[in-house]
Amino acid sequence: MKTKFLSLGRALRVLVLVPALACFLGSATARADTRSDTLKAIHMVENPRDLIQAGPAGELGAYQFRRETWAMHTTRPFREALVRAYSDEVALAHYEWLRAGLKRNGLEVTSYNIALAWNAGLSAAVKGRAPRAAKFYAERVNNLASELASHVAAT
Repeated sequence: MKTKFLSLGRALRVLVLVPALACFLGSATARADTRSDTLKAIHMVENPRDLIQAGPAGELGAYQFRRETWAMHTTRPFREALVRAYSDEVALAHYEWLRAGLKRNGLEVTSYNIALAWNAGLSAAVKGRAPRAAKFYAERVNNLASELASHVAAT
């Protein structure tokens, strides 16, 4: 039986390409984790106990959606924002809408920027006109998302 050896050139390509591919796949995973961690953090800030009473501006559900935001992403009645599964669906759609808006305007998609746009609106986040309270909100979400990510990485 003849043994096959990699040529030096092929061996070097494997040594270079495999870590590069792992790095690329790792960054895709990190992006997915960022979305998940950001949405978990937004839920933790907005309505961690899934209370059913409306917020001060009529917000409902796990992510405290306003009626207008809910209607952007679903045709379900607004009262169904209280159903966690539906709220999660709309949260994902809203996250992706914000992500696309941030990218389109040349802003980095981070937990902080997503949370800022979530709270202050995409236009305010893009134009740098978010109120101080929205910036504090975004810091809280970013800190929680970072903590969630580091906890997952440690396990």
